[in-house]
Amino acid sequence: MTELLKTHGLSKTFGGLAAVSGVDLAVEEGEIHCLIGPNGAGKSTLFKLIMGTYPPSAGTITFRGTNVTEERPYQRVKKGLSIKMQTPSIFKELPVRQNIHIALQHHVTKQQLPTEEDRLLGMLELTSDATKAAGALSHGQQQWLEIGMALALKPSLLLMDEPTAGMSPEETFRTGELIQKLNSGGTTILVVEHDMAFVRQIAQRVTVLHFGKVFARGSISEILADPRVAEIYLGKTHDH
Repeated sequence: MTELLKTHGLSKTFGGLAAVSGVDLAVEEGEIHCLIGPNGAGKSTLFKLIMGTYPPSAGTITFRGTNVTEERPYQRVKKGLSIKMQTPSIFKELPVRQNIHIALQHHVTKQQLPTEEDRLLGMLELTSDATKAAGALSHGQQQWLEIGMALALKPSLLLMDEPTAGMSPEETFRTGELIQKLNSGGTTILVVEHDMAFVRQIAQRVTVLHFGKVFARGSISEILADPRVAEIYLGKTHDH
């Protein structure tokens, strides 16, 4: 497999606190990779380092074979990195289709716009809501709309920060199906998540962070079978 994203010795300190400490992470082309860990494990900080929101205190980030450690977020986006943050940043007062239009407008020709809008709306199951104000959608649908806007960039790697936060179990499951659909269409996906049922549904490989360090890594079945992971994650008992 080709490594699409690789971090080596990545660290971030705030004052005296090491939020991320010497993290080596590899995301392979074509996979769904989940980054899990208890609260305060450093998952969001690591995400912000990968996106370029924070400069690292040490270490390197390589994306598609190029060192991007010093690059600004927009430069990483141009190289094919796209992000879906935890809280949707959609244009709530505008219609759903208009949101998709805005996200697409600099990435496809004028002629292609309507077709691409239709394709994304269909994929997100929002076709029948296309004329509705985005703010009138359910919480889950707003999250899907934002995933669609992130996809407008046709990223080779889509980063998702807790995409199911605040969703009902049904919406969570449908989000999992959407992520699998995107992945089978060729998008590599890195997801920060703490909902283990969701991780079980989508993950192919998993990296576990604990106190800012890599605690374990492996296939989803290896991680679920690891009693050490169960201990940091679920308290002492392991019932799966």
